[in-house]
Amino acid sequence: MGPPPRFSRCLSWKRILSIFFLPLILASFAPRVKDKEGLIYANAQLHPAGTFNWSHLTPLTLKDRSVGLETVSRVGRKPYFTLGGHKFLILGGSIHYFRVPREYWRDRLLKLKACGFNTLTTYVPWNLHEPERGKFDFSGNLDLEAFVMMAAETGLWVILRPGPYICSEIDLGGLPSWLLQDPNMILRTTYKGFVGAVDKYFDHLISRVVPLQYHKGGPIIAVQVENECGSFAKDKDYMLYVRKALLKRGIVELLMTSDEAENLLKGHIKGVLATINMDKFEKSAFEQLSQLQSNKPIMIMEFWVGWFDTWGSEHSVANAEDVKETVSKFITSEISFNVYMFHGGTNFGFMNGATYVGIHKAVVTSYDYDAVLTEAGDYTEKYFKLQGLLSSVLAMPLPPLPKLTPKAEYPSVKPSLYLPLWDVLQYLHEPVISHTTVNMENLPINSGNGQSYGFVLYETSICSGGSLHANVHDTAQVFLNEISIGLLDDHIKTLIIPKIRECQLLRILVENRGRVNFSWKIQDQRKGLTESVTIDKFPLNGFAIYSLEMTMSFFERLRSATWRPVPRNYLGPAFYLGTLKVDSSPKDTLLSLLTWNSGFAFINGRNLGRYSIIGPQKTLYLPGVWLHPEDNEIILFEKRKSGSYIQTTNEPIL
Repeated sequence: MGPPPRFSRCLSWKRILSIFFLPLILASFAPRVKDKEGLIYANAQLHPAGTFNWSHLTPLTLKDRSVGLETVSRVGRKPYFTLGGHKFLILGGSIHYFRVPREYWRDRLLKLKACGFNTLTTYVPWNLHEPERGKFDFSGNLDLEAFVMMAAETGLWVILRPGPYICSEIDLGGLPSWLLQDPNMILRTTYKGFVGAVDKYFDHLISRVVPLQYHKGGPIIAVQVENECGSFAKDKDYMLYVRKALLKRGIVELLMTSDEAENLLKGHIKGVLATINMDKFEKSAFEQLSQLQSNKPIMIMEFWVGWFDTWGSEHSVANAEDVKETVSKFITSEISFNVYMFHGGTNFGFMNGATYVGIHKAVVTSYDYDAVLTEAGDYTEKYFKLQGLLSSVLAMPLPPLPKLTPKAEYPSVKPSLYLPLWDVLQYLHEPVISHTTVNMENLPINSGNGQSYGFVLYETSICSGGSLHANVHDTAQVFLNEISIGLLDDHIKTLIIPKIRECQLLRILVENRGRVNFSWKIQDQRKGLTESVTIDKFPLNGFAIYSLEMTMSFFERLRSATWRPVPRNYLGPAFYLGTLKVDSSPKDTLLSLLTWNSGFAFINGRNLGRYSIIGPQKTLYLPGVWLHPEDNEIILFEKRKSGSYIQTTNEPIL
């Protein structure tokens, strides 16, 4: 999804929705006999109250799969979708399996169904599924097939959005960082190096998707071709290539594109249904869509019911009544739609993307999105308003609401031990020794795939002070030995090093805060030090380069380290160790790190994500299913200075 205008923050409760008249307006869905072609162009049975009945159109009950999702256009009527030959309105909601602990997938899907929705949409992140060339991961929290089949078991159809680019406020829009090792790489084009990598990925991915399609007995009724390519549109052959890549690997369901109104023409390709993204009901946008394909039904692929946050910005919210009113207009206008997001989840670990509008701004850890469900899966005002609206137009009673996931507050943790970063270097893999600096992606590690996320520490000896110049992405702390002398970022590239009497170790700790996920800027997302480092314009050389990816195996090695007692105050990057004590039945909670500055939190080796004093997010979601009964190891990697307590709460501060 790409950035539209910001949502209005005014809380207007003046507009009242008269849903009592929906039955009359929806009379266009009244049952009719089959026409000469044998199509049933009424949607199912209409109850006397004028409501939809799709009880026979669910993945587990619909046995005849000869006719999938199709578009129908008839004289004197609005175009519409049919599924299995029956008129069908897509009521979709987005949930990303990779942002939700697997143990909670069913809960979130049941809540989607209980709200009245009939379709799930999800992106597929290439960077998570192929972290290294040819090394695929569809296990655990990345088990796409299990998620899709769980949706079917819940009674939901699926629209799959496999990319290869997905945006989604995820690092590099879901593209793997190893693509950037090629200095000539042009992402999202027919550049040979890019399509060659996509072909190998699609060979693996689509072979998993094909059996899950509607015509094969699965729940996938439609597949999206790429994502919002109209806003990019640098290669007219690229979208044709992606369409062909899907078709030749066995995708047979309805294909769709997805763009904002102003980019529809640039993102559309012949033979593929164009859908539109928006944050409110816009007749002018529908007119643009009709000019492009007047004989096709309207589908809102992304109806934005909230928005994402970036560090240092305000928390975004959207008015629940406005959301309900817009959905009501969609339904009365016979417009299919997908709520983005129904449940946002969390950018665990280093998953987050970034925006760039003159300045790099990292997306926060929470992907709450002010969605229909909260980050922790709790009900919201939007949920109950939409549930009330949808229940009024559906004939069958909605399933009972799943119970809330219990929350808890646990005793505060005061870390008792710490390790300065400099003590940790011996527990890392051997540093890369290089004459010059090497950017993160091109480090000769991970079987030649470079480093995707985290931090990189560059060390070299200097024997004089002067004006240090470094091209940093994204932020860097600069040290002489263990003493901090300043900060650099993508705008501040120069730092004065004081005069020194003898040679000292210059250390530059660079943090990748997330690659930009939208716009042409994705081409320029190599991280670390991307050019030569100079002092008074003389290049430095002879670097030792340490990779700090902070994987679970790294924390296992740290267990053998000699940790020190935490001093009263410590300035500089360090790891802090404590024990979070819970009861025998762990519950969801949120970490509150108000006395700490900036860094990452790890629980039992799992990376919960970034925290920062600049806000807006002040708590980190900690799923109870990731806690052990009784004692849990909690480690903070704090970049700046030691804090005091790590507290927990059952209320998020976003």
